[in-house]
Amino acid sequence: MTAPAQNLAVVSVIGRDQKGVVARISTYLASCDANIEDIEQRVVEGLFIMTMVVDLGEVSLSLDQLILGLKQIGTEMQLEVSVRLHGERLPKQIALLVSREPHCLRRLIADRAAGLIAGDFVTVLSNHEVLRPIAEEAGIPFAWMPSTDKAAHMAFLLERLRDLRPDLVVLARYMQVVTPELVVQFRNRIINIHPSLLPYHPGANAYKQAFEEGCRVSGCTAHFVTEQLDQGPVILQDVFHLRVGEDSLDDVKRRGQDLEGKVLSQAVQLFASDQLVVKDKKVIFRPGHLSGAA
Repeated sequence: MTAPAQNLAVVSVIGRDQKGVVARISTYLASCDANIEDIEQRVVEGLFIMTMVVDLGEVSLSLDQLILGLKQIGTEMQLEVSVRLHGERLPKQIALLVSREPHCLRRLIADRAAGLIAGDFVTVLSNHEVLRPIAEEAGIPFAWMPSTDKAAHMAFLLERLRDLRPDLVVLARYMQVVTPELVVQFRNRIINIHPSLLPYHPGANAYKQAFEEGCRVSGCTAHFVTEQLDQGPVILQDVFHLRVGEDSLDDVKRRGQDLEGKVLSQAVQLFASDQLVVKDKKVIFRPGHLSGAA
């Protein structure tokens, strides 16, 4: 019989794979009269990831004491241990950065309206005013500053983002290179969409490069932003085919842009539902449905 939702907590464990992790945490929970309702675990390239749903209905400690005990085990075994009450997750606060191209912004707004993105869009920031009507029609506050003075524009972004303190910053075809200061402020919390299958065709004019080289396949990459341009941890990639000798460059761009919106939205969905772990410059997905339990 499943415990009432108000008695459930989700315990997440991440760290180097080693013997005894499951036994140590399970034994501790049992000693506190907490019952494990469900458990999922996986090991990827030496990284251990585990998610437990635990019934706290009859625990012999306070929640604070239980969490402190789990954190102590994490410290001793060099693991990241977190605990949250089942259903307590708040929607992620998401800031969108754009320039002139509307396709990614439109897709994100549509998918948020359809309930696919577990987050709230708190602002759209830009270096142009072109996309203001799209943002305001969706009820999202819009602000912009020209990027002709790059330093002033980046200061504007940093000030707005520090005030809003979003959980995630999404570069929805924002055609500027962000500063290292912004990357540090939002480490592993800035997602970009790049119009190629990285590491191939980094930088500008990726579709043109693929078209001129006669590539049969191109695609796009959603990745976390780092100080190194287009070299951050890859979240998702998808492909489309080029009909060499038949497609024009505009055909290639149009097909690519349709895919960009889809892949970027999927990456945002994964982040917003806490499905992602960044470890050793790689993105790893948490185990199955428990990580999204709410």
